[in-house]
Amino acid sequence: MANTFAAAAQGLPDETTLAAVIGSPIDHSLSPTLLNAAFAATGLTWHYAAVEVAPGEAEQALNDMRSAGLGGLSVTMPHKTSVANVVDRCTETATLLNAVNCVAPQGQELVGHNTDGQGFLGGLAHDANFGVAGCRAVVLGAGGAARAVVLALAQAGASSVTVINRTAEKAQETAQLAGPIGRIGDHQSLATADLIVNATSVGMHGGPTGMPCDPTLLHPGQVAIDLIYHPLVTPWMAALKKQGIEAHNGVSMLLFQAARAFTLWTDQPAPIEAMEKAVTAALEARSHTAQ
Repeated sequence: MANTFAAAAQGLPDETTLAAVIGSPIDHSLSPTLLNAAFAATGLTWHYAAVEVAPGEAEQALNDMRSAGLGGLSVTMPHKTSVANVVDRCTETATLLNAVNCVAPQGQELVGHNTDGQGFLGGLAHDANFGVAGCRAVVLGAGGAARAVVLALAQAGASSVTVINRTAEKAQETAQLAGPIGRIGDHQSLATADLIVNATSVGMHGGPTGMPCDPTLLHPGQVAIDLIYHPLVTPWMAALKKQGIEAHNGVSMLLFQAARAFTLWTDQPAPIEAMEKAVTAALEARSHTAQ
């Protein structure tokens, strides 16, 4: 059986270190844009590729990562939980989330990380200069992105983290990640929040249409983050901005979670400006194509 990464490595100079992202489907991943821009900006002889890996084949991909000597691996759907179960060990955050989106070699071990929460906090600081400590946060949704955000907000010192989701049981499971400050709520909880995060797919290109909540339930003085980045401005964001509410998309979360992966693999600070420039250009091109 051919190594999972054989095609990606073909034609690369011997001195080039290969890194990759695995998932299914993988063709629209922006990770190669982000990471190859980072490698180019820092002069590292690395190459980053997107590799299609079918559901159920994550364990084989991890074995092939070892034998191919990859410098790092990103993991996206549907493999995040599978990879968490087959790496040598997980960080505390990845263990709590039972999800790995970044694998970093450390000696003879493959260590599973989850950089989504740190990516969210980095993006929040970058876009809104928002201090999480003491804030009242509301998270819409209870899936993987919501879980990472809830945990990160709690660890960063939020005073309360309220989860709103159609399924109460999932909302409760996600809210529990925040410990004693986690709770489930309804749309009435939005009025007293400092920060509102849409972690649902409502408004995403090709996803459910509509808005994750009624924008008139929010008011100026609050900060809203929509984790969607395609389109760059969702209908919900547009409505909020029209009301004078500060609203940002999910580009910076994508950027900063990739930046964290870069540093874990290379032990160098990530070139944020070069990465941001590359991903913004790619997303603007994608938005024009979709119109």
